[in-house]
Amino acid sequence: MSTTTPSTTPIPTARRRRITPTRALQATLTGYLPMILALMVIVFPLLWMLSSSFKASGEIVTANPSFLPHQPTLKNYGDVAGALPIGRLFANSAAVTLIGGGVKLLLAITTAYAVVFIDTAWSKFVFAFVLAALMFPGEAAVIPNYITIATMGGRNTLWGIILPGLGSAFGTFLMRQQYLTIPKSLLEAAEIDGAGHWRKLWRIVVPVSVPTIATVGLITIVTEWNSYLWPLIITDTPSHMTLPVGLNLLKSAESSTGVYGTLMAGATLIIIPIIIVFAALQKYIVAGLTQGAVKE
Repeated sequence: MSTTTPSTTPIPTARRRRITPTRALQATLTGYLPMILALMVIVFPLLWMLSSSFKASGEIVTANPSFLPHQPTLKNYGDVAGALPIGRLFANSAAVTLIGGGVKLLLAITTAYAVVFIDTAWSKFVFAFVLAALMFPGEAAVIPNYITIATMGGRNTLWGIILPGLGSAFGTFLMRQQYLTIPKSLLEAAEIDGAGHWRKLWRIVVPVSVPTIATVGLITIVTEWNSYLWPLIITDTPSHMTLPVGLNLLKSAESSTGVYGTLMAGATLIIIPIIIVFAALQKYIVAGLTQGAVKE
């Protein structure tokens, strides 16, 4: 009885592209170098702010500044806690961000679904208004919004901060672009099984759109948390201010050079929550922004 031995012929592999000095130089100049420069421009000011928050005022305002503090101190953070009702400001910002951002995200999800999957004569008309809202500068609506909210008794209230910004044209637009990539046959099959619009939205559309929803959610959270102009206009009492506005309660840097470290500590406290949220959602960002860009 004869036996066969397995072939030992090596499986051909793809040729590796030879890296020449010219190709390495091109990759460096067109790829790595711009990326490193962009990273330095973005990250260096944040690192300088973080480092300065641990410096004494004499180390910040000096002819020979250094990146790292010579004698690190937490005094600046103590000054922030003593000068500001930091707990109240943080609670206000958290409430505005969670409530305002949550409602904006919900409206973006449902409005985009109505525009894409509910075939009515008004769908294109509504989307035209969404596009018009993207081109409309928000600053132009400050005075009408202020008159409206003040008339309704919304000055120095959290709902007065939240209400004017509940609509999200950008979120609706981005969600609509994602929904257009979903095969309508999926929803037609669900409709044959007796599913209504609400069930189709939350059982089919939302699960396949998680990356885009996370992207819209992150952008909304950052926008709400960093919002400055409108909360500054509609509030003038510390008990209703948000963190970015409350930072103004610190002594102006123009009148005293000794508050730079305190201002840096306050700015660090404001930006840390956003960094944490971004770190938690960053894996969805690229997928959400590019989803639907390639047609299979």
